[in-house]
Amino acid sequence: QLQLVESGGRLVQTGDSLRLSCAASGGTLSLYTTGWVRQVPGKDREVVASIPSFGTIRYADSVKGRFTISRDNAKNTVYLQMNSLKPEDTAVYYCAASVRFGTRIDRREYDYWGQGTQVTVSS
Repeated sequence: QLQLVESGGRLVQTGDSLRLSCAASGGTLSLYTTGWVRQVPGKDREVVASIPSFGTIRYADSVKGRFTISRDNAKNTVYLQMNSLKPEDTAVYYCAASVRFGTRIDRREYDYWGQGTQVTVSS
């Protein structure tokens, strides 16, 4: 079974950059659509970026131009590079994988989830 472990979350200041990592085991991540999904307490989870096995990468409008998702197949790891961070980016960030083909922007279409990593952006 595919297992996902996120890392890299921490407290940063407005305007800082941060890179999150999602290491996979028990499966080959490049065969899945992988997404970064964030959740603020009291709100639904939001898919902020999605990278398929091949094809178009998609971003939520709220992070477009600031966040970049990428995958290192040799390391079986997906990354989320976050630049120009804002206080509203504060959330728990989850790595998730879907067996469905193509980018997935609906959190309900993801089948495997990591435990999450906290990102806090201070103003």
